Formats: sequence, C-alpha cells, structure tokens
Amino acid sequence: MNPSHVFQNTPLSKALLSWFWMVVGAILVVFALEFSTPSEFIFGYLYTAPILLASARLQRHRTLQVTAITIFLTLLNVWIPHPTATNLATIANRIIAAISLLVTGVLSDRNRYYQAALSQQRAQIQAKEKLMHLREDFTATLTHDLKTPLLGAIETLNAFQSERFGTISTAQCQVIATMTRSHQNSLQLLETLLDIYRNDAEGLVLNLVPVDLTSLVEEAASALLELASSRRVYLSFNYGDSQIRRSLWVKGDTLQLRRVLTNLLMNAINHSHRGDRIEIVLESQASYQVVKILDTGSGIQPDALSHLFERFYQGNSDRQAKGTGLGLYLSRQIIAAHGGTIWAENRSSTGALFGFKLPIAAPDLISYAC
Repeated sequence: MNPSHVFQNTPLSKALLSWFWMVVGAILVVFALEFSTPSEFIFGYLYTAPILLASARLQRHRTLQVTAITIFLTLLNVWIPHPTATNLATIANRIIAAISLLVTGVLSDRNRYYQAALSQQRAQIQAKEKLMHLREDFTATLTHDLKTPLLGAIETLNAFQSERFGTISTAQCQVIATMTRSHQNSLQLLETLLDIYRNDAEGLVLNLVPVDLTSLVEEAASALLELASSRRVYLSFNYGDSQIRRSLWVKGDTLQLRRVLTNLLMNAINHSHRGDRIEIVLESQASYQVVKILDTGSGIQPDALSHLFERFYQGNSDRQAKGTGLGLYLSRQIIAAHGGTIWAENRSSTGALFGFKLPIAAPDLISYAC
C-alpha cells in the first residue's frame, strides 16, 4: 500500500493519510510484540485494533488488506522467529486468533455497510421531510393568495345581487347567483386543501363535547335540502330496527363532524340521478354509534374501494371523476381523530354505502349534555 498513490494533497486526504499511518503504526507495535516474544505468547488478538481503525476511516478494500496482512503475520509467527519451539497447541491457538481477526474484519466491514445504508436512508428521510415542508409552505401561501381575490369577488357579486350598483334583470341575477356559488365552491375547496395539509403537519385538534349525532345529521341534511330538491333527489331517515327517533350520543367536535356529514351527503347527492332517494341510517351498536348514507347512483369500482379515502385519489369511473379526492380524505382524518372508523362499500342492488362509526359517549357525559 503506497500512501502517495492513495491520498492526494487535500485537507481531507491529509487527515486520511494521518489515519493510514496510525493504522501502520498499530500494526508495527503488535508486530514487534509478536516477533520479540516466544510463539506461545499470542499478541495477535491485538491486531483487532488496526483492523477497527482501518474500518473507521479507510476505504473498504484497505480494511480487507489490513485484515489479510494481520492474519498472515499472526500465522507467520508460528515459524518465525522460533520454528522449533512450536507445538500443536500453539498452532491451534494461532489459528483461533487468525479466525477471530477474520471475523473482526468481516463484522467491521458489515457494520460499515450498514452505517452507510443507514446514513443514506437518513438523508432520504431528511430530503423527504424538507420537500414536505416546502410543499406545505407552498400550499399554505398559494391558498392564502387565492382566498383573497375569491373573497373580494364574492363580496362584489353579492353587492351586484343586492342591486347596490343599480337594478339588474332576473337573468342577470341568475347568472350572478351561479357565479357566486362557483366562487364559494372554489373557496371551500381551498379551505379544505389548507385544512388537510395543516392536519397532516400538526395533527387535528378537536374540541370534544357531548354530541347528539341524530340532531347533527338532521341539521346537515336540512342545510342541503334545497340543493337536493333542485336535483330532484330525496332524503329519507331510517332510525334502525325500532324506526323510532332516538338520540345517538358521542364525544366529538361538532364542527368537524358536521363537515364529515356534509361531505358524505354532498357525495351522495352529486352521484344520484333525478328521482333517486338517499337513505340516511342511524343506529346504535354494542359500543358504537353508526351513521350510514346509502345512494342508488353508479356505485364504486371494486379496485377503487381500498383507495377512496386517500388524498387526491380519483378513480376511472364517473363517480370518482366528479370529485377532487379531498373531501373523503378529510373525512377520514376527522373520523380517525375521533377514534372511529369510516368505510365505503357497494350495495347489493345498485349504488354505494358510505358510513362511519364512533365510540358511544359515557353515560355521565350524556347526562351532563342533557
């Protein structure tokens, strides 16, 4: 090993050259101990020091060279400098020492490989985290910058609709109303996108209080009744086997659960045909309160069922193509934060079922709410 050919004249190379000579020095020290004492005294185990030193800084093939040299010197000491004084026990001990040096070299090489792989994996994770933070910052900035002109446009359209700038015709009023709804939908989409990235980065913070799911579902359905009627879609309630309205109490965040219900009901309305009926089932199981929303639309492709609640997922069917893939993902975030489960499945006849279940609230919370 000629160090002048291995190391160039750079600060890093000078440091490696110093380390190289340290390894050589360690080998020479052990060599002196080995060859100045009788063969029965085995100092070859000390060669593990230069092997480990080489593995720490030098290249892989240099470490293997050091290992081979130390093994050779350990075995050579059987015959040099006292060839007549050797016996079988000494030879066996030397072979064991050589094997231990070989194991040390192999394990140090393996450790170096794993350390390199771990460093590479750590660098990849850090790069992904940096990319994620950049994406979140970009999304937050973009969302904020887009919200401002949308809010201004909505206020301007509201001013036109209220005839602050003069009288408008019925046709103009309808056009303005359509534009307002479009801007409001875009604003809602931006807010949903921002909420999703915030939840992914910081986690969803819930304001947990006793909530009656029955009343909350009825409120959400009532808010969408006009939209459903305009599309000739009818909403009906099913209160389980008894068909008697009863409260379903859970511990939850009213605002967030209302968003889930609105998302699921909007999903059902958007994928229903004129004259269809959407059935809202409310029932209580052993330890869960369950809400199911059943429609008679086009259903869900079987290969899309396991991906429906993924972010930005859009399947190939007409049903998935109508959405952005954000509402269901946000709904999954909210239900998971409540300790519940959300799912989707195809109905046996036609259409789809979207449902979720939440843990039943403790009796003391129910009495407190009442």
